[in-house]
Parts: sequence; structure tokens; C-alpha cells
Amino acid sequence: MIEHVVLFKWKPDASRLAIDAAAAALKGLADRIPGIVDLSCGPPITDQPQQYSFGLVVRFKDRPSFEAYGPHPAHVEVVQTYLLPIMAEALNFDFEKAI
Repeated sequence: MIEHVVLFKWKPDASRLAIDAAAAALKGLADRIPGIVDLSCGPPITDQPQQYSFGLVVRFKDRPSFEAYGPHPAHVEVVQTYLLPIMAEALNFDFEKAI
């Protein structure tokens, strides 16, 4: 299994409506992209300095599924339409999880 973790910082002028739309679009990827076993995302539950605004964790059944995710048209659409307009920064971390 592959774990894909992304932390986002939104632009200061990102609206609640745009953030909610991005979250819904991200959640919708679980039904649109084959090989996703689980997908969860949301804002932090604590208020820490230097904290990111939003987190995403996607679990893939295998490495080929993970490798197909980035260029998948549904993922590209979400990134370009919902994330890039409001994203100031992102941090990605991917690792293989022993089953």
C-alpha cells in the first residue's frame, strides 16, 4: 500500500466557499480514480503556529495506482480548478506502508 500525504497552506484571501469546494472536489476523487482505497482530508484540529491549513491523505492499493493518480484527468482537473487558485504552499510526502 502507498500513502500519499499532502499539507496545504491557503492564500490569505482564499474564501470559505473556495476552500469548501476544494475539499469536496478532493473527496470526490475517491470515486473517480481507480486504485484509491481510502481518502480523507480536512482542516487541523489544533491551532499551532506555523501550521498548515489543510491536510489530505490518500491510500492506494499499490504503486501502479499511485503512479496513475498524478496524471489522471480527474486529479489534474481538481488541482487546476480548485487548488491552484487558493493554494499558497503544499508539502507532499509519499511512502510505502507494509500491509
